[in-house]
Amino acid sequence: MVERVYVLGTGERAQRLVQGLRQNPEVGVEIANWTGKMEGAVTRESMAAHLMEAVQRQKVHRVIVATPDRRGTIPMPELLQLRMQGVKIEDATTYLEKMSGKIEVENLYPSWLVFGEGFRLGSSFLLTRRILSVIISLLGLIFALPLFPLIALAILLDSKGPVFYTQARVGKAGRVFKVVKFRTMRQDAEAANGPQWADDNDPRITRIGRFLRSSRLDEIPQLWCVLKGEMAFVGPRPERPEFVEWLSKEIPFYGVRHMVRPGLTGWAQVKYKYGSTVEDAREKLQYDLFYIKNASIGLDLLIVFQTVKTVLLLRGAQ
Repeated sequence: MVERVYVLGTGERAQRLVQGLRQNPEVGVEIANWTGKMEGAVTRESMAAHLMEAVQRQKVHRVIVATPDRRGTIPMPELLQLRMQGVKIEDATTYLEKMSGKIEVENLYPSWLVFGEGFRLGSSFLLTRRILSVIISLLGLIFALPLFPLIALAILLDSKGPVFYTQARVGKAGRVFKVVKFRTMRQDAEAANGPQWADDNDPRITRIGRFLRSSRLDEIPQLWCVLKGEMAFVGPRPERPEFVEWLSKEIPFYGVRHMVRPGLTGWAQVKYKYGSTVEDAREKLQYDLFYIKNASIGLDLLIVFQTVKTVLLLRGAQ
């Protein structure tokens, strides 16, 4: 059965929701009306009148609240009345999540994280996920072992420095651990300017390092971190402590990504490009939140499949 909905709001978020629902009929809703169709000035009172009339005349089953500012602008008494009459009231976040595969942080409220569906990682799921991570990592190391001497030789011939490099990263519950990767940059890459993100055309990346990154072969040694339990095969990518401290101040809910073990690959990596700005980090966090909220073995397997496809097509690390 297709639900008839009323979208409450007139701003950019409401417009995106209306457009998205119209373009995604698989969501199973039909827009009966929305606040953007009102004539005249939009006030709390006029919004309430338009809403109540639409519910009565057009048999609305659900009201989706898509207003950015809730203080004094939402007709709460009318929404409560409709709720008591059996009309479902829901925040736009859920629908935008279904259509985009990410959870928008700009209009996210702590209460939605606390009382909403998802964000529940049961012990059976965590155990199964851990077993799968170990199995995949062992198989990966076994199959990749013959490549180790070839990659090591290529790195040594291409530039001076060690074959491997270790770097501090933030893991589950904020614990810091050392990640291990094949070296892809010059040995003195951060000597002048200290920690900084790498971008697509970063001059610090060596010739063989560029190939290792595009094929994701530089990630192979991290399978050892997965076996030790510091990482999972799937999860949010671990970030450096310096960046975590900074991004936690710049981006709301950034710390939520540390609810789970970081991963060798993740939903953000298969859905979004390589990022080197705060805005890129914000976008990736929105995908990470979607993953944490909807974590399942099925989603993990989908991410593994997409990652394998990315490696085979040499589309690059993200």
